[in-house]
Amino acid sequence: MTGRLGLLGIALAMLAGAAQAEDATRRAERLEPLALSAAEGFSVTRYEIEAGTYYRWRIESDGLEEYKLLAPELFRESWIDQVVIEDKEVKPYGLHAVEFDDEGEIDIWFIPQRPGEYPFYIEGLDTQGFRGVMVVK
Repeated sequence: MTGRLGLLGIALAMLAGAAQAEDATRRAERLEPLALSAAEGFSVTRYEIEAGTYYRWRIESDGLEEYKLLAPELFRESWIDQVVIEDKEVKPYGLHAVEFDDEGEIDIWFIPQRPGEYPFYIEGLDTQGFRGVMVVK
């Protein structure tokens, strides 16, 4: 009987390990932060990422302008796990944009679902260096 219990214990441990390995939200890949600078525009204008991978995208505002960052197609084609603002988590059903009225950071935790090229931009400033693309492979 001890042999069977030992084998059962090993099998349960293997199943538990497999379940943890399948949880895509256990560890996010950190993208290079996107800095919003009134003088320079976006610090990054192109990201290349993989569909099905969990990411954390930090967006940092210098606070010199009011910025409304839109990425509607990317957000529509992604599972948004959470948005973190000043250590407060929001668990949205969907996301269209994030807006900065002041200096600060917003983290978006997401998993892109479909390959494609998805633009992101600042409303009203996209012709002044505030336009980029998220390429999902």
